Amino acid sequence: MARKHTSKPTDSAPVPTRYVCVHGHFYQPPRENPWLETVEMQESAAPYHDWNERITSECYAPNGASRIQNKQNQIIRIVNNYSRMSSNFGPTLLSWLADFAPRTYRMILDADIASMERYSGHGSAIAQVYNHVIMPLASKRDARTQIRWGIADFKHRFGRMPEGMWLAETAVSRSVLDLMAQEGIRFTILAPHQCARVRPLHQNSSADDGSSHTESHWTETPNASIDPSRPYLVKLDKGRSIAVFFYDGPASRAIAFEGLLNSGEGFGERLIRGFNPDKPADDPQLAHVATDGESYGHHHRHGEMALSYAMHWIEENHHAVLTNYGEFLDRFPPQWEAEVVDNSSWSCVHGVERWRSNCGCNGGKPGWNQLWRGPLRQALDLLRDRTAPLAEATAKPLLKDLWAARDAYINVILNRSPENEDRFLETFATHTLSPEERVTVFELLELERYTQLMYTSCGWFFDEISGIETVQIIAYAGRVLQLAAKLFGEPGQRIEADFLAILLQAQSNVAEVGNGAEVYRRFVTSRRVDMEHVGAHYAISSMFRTYPPSGQLFCYDVQRHSYDLLTSGHGRLALGRASVRSRITEETEEICFAVLHLGDQNLSAAVKRFHTGDDTSWNTFLKGARTAIRKADLAELIRLIDRFFGGTLYSLTSLFADEQHRILTSILNQTLEQVESSLIRIYEEHATLLHFLGENNFAAPPALALTSTFAINASLRRALESETFDPAEVSRLLHRAETDNVTLDSPLLSYTADRRMKRAMVRLEDNAEFQNLTVLHETLALAESIQSLPMDINIWQAQNIWNDMLRRSTSQDWSREWREGFIKLGTTMNIAVEKLVTEASVRAF
Repeated sequence: MARKHTSKPTDSAPVPTRYVCVHGHFYQPPRENPWLETVEMQESAAPYHDWNERITSECYAPNGASRIQNKQNQIIRIVNNYSRMSSNFGPTLLSWLADFAPRTYRMILDADIASMERYSGHGSAIAQVYNHVIMPLASKRDARTQIRWGIADFKHRFGRMPEGMWLAETAVSRSVLDLMAQEGIRFTILAPHQCARVRPLHQNSSADDGSSHTESHWTETPNASIDPSRPYLVKLDKGRSIAVFFYDGPASRAIAFEGLLNSGEGFGERLIRGFNPDKPADDPQLAHVATDGESYGHHHRHGEMALSYAMHWIEENHHAVLTNYGEFLDRFPPQWEAEVVDNSSWSCVHGVERWRSNCGCNGGKPGWNQLWRGPLRQALDLLRDRTAPLAEATAKPLLKDLWAARDAYINVILNRSPENEDRFLETFATHTLSPEERVTVFELLELERYTQLMYTSCGWFFDEISGIETVQIIAYAGRVLQLAAKLFGEPGQRIEADFLAILLQAQSNVAEVGNGAEVYRRFVTSRRVDMEHVGAHYAISSMFRTYPPSGQLFCYDVQRHSYDLLTSGHGRLALGRASVRSRITEETEEICFAVLHLGDQNLSAAVKRFHTGDDTSWNTFLKGARTAIRKADLAELIRLIDRFFGGTLYSLTSLFADEQHRILTSILNQTLEQVESSLIRIYEEHATLLHFLGENNFAAPPALALTSTFAINASLRRALESETFDPAEVSRLLHRAETDNVTLDSPLLSYTADRRMKRAMVRLEDNAEFQNLTVLHETLALAESIQSLPMDINIWQAQNIWNDMLRRSTSQDWSREWREGFIKLGTTMNIAVEKLVTEASVRAF
C-alpha cells in the first residue's frame, strides 16, 4: 500500500499543539543455525522452545491485542498497541514471526494500515538497518547494504516506502545519516546526549551587506540539554538533509529501569509532564519516548497493558493528541538545525566503544573484563577484507557487478522461489549460468550475507565471549569460512588460520573456555553441516517418523530414490538412497545410507556419497545386508556396513538438536506412559484408603501420597487434553485433590488449560458460519470448567479469538440461541461483553 498524501491542518480548524508519541524498538538477535536456517531449541528459554517464542508470548503477541480492564478486572477493550504507537521491528525478527507466529505478524502489518488511517496517511512502522549492525563501525559498502536491505525488507512486508529508519543502538555518525538520506529516509530517532549543538534555521533577510540571509549562532547542548519537543534538521552533503527526533531521556529511562510501567495512569501522567509549560500556547510540542519494545510485556509483566491504558487515558481525558513521527514532521517541519555527536549511541557512554573495546560497559560481573571485544572485531574485519577481493575475482566471469548483486540479493532472501531466483540471475548474471555456476553464485552471495550477519551488535554487548549472542556471530563467521574454503580453495582455507590466530588473543573470562579460538572450536565447528550430515539426519530420523518420497528438511529438499525397512526381533535396519538439495545454494548430492536400531537409544548409521556407477556394489551390499538381518547375524551385518561405507558412524547424538530432542522424548514417553498408567492404577486401587486417611487427618505414607499427587495431576492433564471433554470428570478430580490434600501442578495445568481452550476456540471459529450449537455448548462447558480450576489461567489467545469472531461477525443472521451462548461464553472468559459489543457496533445486540 502506498503512503497516502496528506496536507497540513487548515487554518479554519483549531490546530492542536500538544502531541504524544511512544516509540518501541522491537528486536531480537537472529538465532538461526547458519547451516539449517532455523532456530534450534534453547534450554535457557524453557518452557518455550526458544527465546523468540518466549518473548513473542510475553510481548509481541500481547501488544497486538492488549487489554484495557475495568475495576472488576474485566476486559472492556482489546487494542492493537502497534496501531497507535511508533515502532520498528528487526527484519530478521519479522522473518521469524512470519514463519512461526503468523497471527502476531499479521497484527503488526494490520496495525500499520490502521495507523495510516489514524495519522493522516503516515504509517507508524519505520524501518531498521537490516541486522542491527553498529553503523559507524561498518565499512561504507556494508553500511549502504544494511540501509538498502532494511528498506527492501520493509517495502516487502508493509507495502510502502519507510519514512523513518532506526539505527541499531541509535549508533550514529554524520556519514551514516548522509547514506540514509541518499536512500530517501526522512528521519531517525536518537538519544538526547547524541546532539552536539543546535541553532534556529536561518531566515531570509535584507542585510546591509547585500547578503540574502544571516546564520544564527550555534548553541552547545552538553549533558543531554537538548529540547526534545521539536524535530531538528541535520544538513548533509550536496544539499541533502535528514530530520532527527531526540527522545525524552529521563522518561525513557523511567520506562526501562524505574518501574514506570507499574501504572498505566502514572505512565500517562509522566508522558504529559514532557511538555514545557514555559512555551507559548501556540508553539507545537511533541512529548515522546523511545525504549526497547520488549519493555512492554517481557521486561515488565503486563507492560503492554500499562502502555495501552496510558494512551487511552491521554486521549480519553484530552490531555494531548497521539501522533507518530511522520505525521508530526509533515505538520510541523523543523525550525531548528542540529549537529550530531559522531560515533555516539544510546547504550554506551563511551560512544561506540562497547562494540570494539574494553570500555567498561558490561553487566558488572566482578573481576570480568571485555578485552576480547577488540580481537573479535579485528578477526571479523580480517575475514571480511580478505574474502572481498577473492569474491570479486570469483564473481567476475559470472556477475556483472558483485556488489550491486549483493544489494539486490535481499529480494532473493525474501522470496526463494525458483522463478524469483531466475529473474534475479537474468538481471545480474553475465550469461545463462550452468547448474554448477548457479551454485557458485549463490554460495558467493551467501558468503556475503553472512559477512553482514556476523557483525550483529549483540555479539559484543554482554560480558563474555562464550555467551550465546557472541557464539552466534562467531557461528556466522564459521559459515563464511566454510564457504570461503569451498569457493576459493587454498587461499580461502588459509584465512581460517589467520582468523583463529587473532581469536587466540580474545581471552575468555571463563578459565575452562580459554579464548575465542577455543570458543570457535568448541561451539562452532561441531555445528558445521555438510550434505552428508543432512543425509545422516534424514536416515536416522526416518526410523522414527515417516517421510514422503519428496519433502523438506530444514532448508534442504530430500528426494528419496529407495527405502527398505527390515526387522529381526527387536532390531530394525533401514537401507536407502536419496538426493539432498540445498534450497539456499542449489548444491545437490546423492547419498546412500544404512541405519541399525537395536531399541531405545542404541542406534548407529552409516552414510556416504553415491556416485554414478556405484549401482553394482550397492546392490551387492543390499543383498548381503538383507541376508544377514534375515539370519539375525548382527556381527556379519556390522562387517558388511563397515566394509561398504567405511568412515564415520553416526548416532542419535548426530541429529540436529530439535530432532534429537523429539526422538529422545518419544523414546522416553513410551516408558513414562507405562509408569504413569501404573501409578494411576495403584492410586485408584487405594483411593478409598487415602480418602479415609484424609477425612481422619491421618498423614498418608509418603509412597502413597506421592502416588496420589502424581495420579491426580496426570489424570487432570489427560482430562483437559481429551478431545471429548468431560466437565464431570474434571470436577471429580478437583474434589479428590481437595479431600486427599493433593498439591496441584499449577504451571503444568494452567499451560494445558490455556492450550485446550485455544484449541476449542479455533474449532468454534471454524464452525461459526454454520452456528453449530453443539460445538458452542461444548466450548462453553470447557470455559466454565477451566474457570473452576483453583489457579490463574491465562486464556489470552482464546479471548482474542472470541473478540475477532465478534468483530468479523455478521450477527444479524445469528439465531437467538447462538447469540446468547456466544455472549455467555465471553462473560465466562472474563470479558465485559456489553462494552465490547457496543464498540463493535453489532446491530443484532
